[in-house]
Amino acid sequence: MCTGACSKFIAVPLYVMAAVSIICNIMLFFPGFETKYSAEDMDGELRITEEVKYMAGLIGGGIMVLIPAIHIHLTSAKNCCANRCGMFLSIGFAAVGVAGAVYSLSVAALGLANGPTCLWKNADNPTEEWGTPFANGNGSYLSDKELWDWCIEPENVVEFNVGLFSTLLVAACVELALCVIQMVNGLFGCLCGTCGKE
Repeated sequence: MCTGACSKFIAVPLYVMAAVSIICNIMLFFPGFETKYSAEDMDGELRITEEVKYMAGLIGGGIMVLIPAIHIHLTSAKNCCANRCGMFLSIGFAAVGVAGAVYSLSVAALGLANGPTCLWKNADNPTEEWGTPFANGNGSYLSDKELWDWCIEPENVVEFNVGLFSTLLVAACVELALCVIQMVNGLFGCLCGTCGKE
């Protein structure tokens, strides 16, 4: 397979992963699929998980991967960047994608480790309060579903956050792998040309 065709093979999944990251990040702003928590958070009350506000899925896994995906896709098109210079530039763009994917991966892992912001209570803390009840547990709540009952509101917020942050984590891992492969592909394309005929 020539390096130009490999670029096309890499770009298409990057589009999909960037879209998944953006959608997951936007959905995380609406726990329980309700807008009232975002509105209350904008009024200064703690209602949205802090890691969501870092917008790693939108900025890191989304925009910082989408822009390189477009250039990487263009390097595969004939008569458009399908040359050594275009492949050289794809190395730099892929490096931006790596940085975005690492940012998204880090924040998603942190979001999973700290758990969601919710109205919670338990036997040790019988008074209901808003906060992150699992923040000091090093992610141990992930393996103990009985702890998930601590969160009263928003309904099923633990499952909501775990599902979306896990999806962001997987998407970021795939983006990271594809961008690293494109950096190697771009190096070969820069040194050897985009196809065997060149």
